[in-house]
Amino acid sequence: MNAGRPVAAVDLSTRSVAAGNGSTWWGEGWRLFTAAPWVWIVITIVFVVIMLLLSAIPIIGAFATTLLAPVLSGGVLSGFRAVDRGGEVTVAHLFASFNDRLVPLVVVGLVYLVCSFLIVVIIAGIMVAMIGVTGLSALLTGDPMREGFAMLATLGIGVLLALLLGVLLGVPLMMAYWFAPALVVFRNAEPLAAMKASFRGSLINVASMLVYSLIGLVLAIAATIPFGLGWFVLTPVWAGSVYASYKDIYGDAELAVEPQVAAQRF
Repeated sequence: MNAGRPVAAVDLSTRSVAAGNGSTWWGEGWRLFTAAPWVWIVITIVFVVIMLLLSAIPIIGAFATTLLAPVLSGGVLSGFRAVDRGGEVTVAHLFASFNDRLVPLVVVGLVYLVCSFLIVVIIAGIMVAMIGVTGLSALLTGDPMREGFAMLATLGIGVLLALLLGVLLGVPLMMAYWFAPALVVFRNAEPLAAMKASFRGSLINVASMLVYSLIGLVLAIAATIPFGLGWFVLTPVWAGSVYASYKDIYGDAELAVEPQVAAQRF
């Protein structure tokens, strides 16, 4: 039915912004949150309840939450775009990505899940190898005291190595995941292309992302102090800041392709 119709190219170009923009994103997140604070708090509660219910399912719960998280996140980001453009946000926005964007967003979650699993396997394998080699060498000495000290020393080194590897491997993965849902929802990007563009956007804006993260750490500590109740506000503000950072780095262009609108024209 759409034969012969030109398909617009997906624009995934990024731009470098000033380091200080990292603080501006939080300010924008707060502005978008205060436009409808109670609705955003309700959306946050519903989001958390869904995640908790899914995680309670034995075995498949952890997989389901990881796969569904980018789908619900895409809906939240759609709500922030609606507010940013003068519209209203409702709880229904949380489920706005259960449409033609559903499968690509699930694939983003799947890629993240697989990569996370591989990172865990690599870290676990290195720790087991280190402990095994050291323990074997200690056993060959026949000295129980030396064996105990060697195992403790190796365990400490293994934990430090695990933390280092977790950072070296985990941070690039998070960079590839950070803007991916927004790029899928707003730019109709393919999952892998979205994750590649997300990594590129995070990389060339490492200074602003660092400022943003440091401020986020301070806010997280402040939100935790009042029995954790501050997270009901910080969580939607954080989500709004993600939208603001996406808009700042990738622009506010319309969707490259609008399947539903296109269908109505025929």
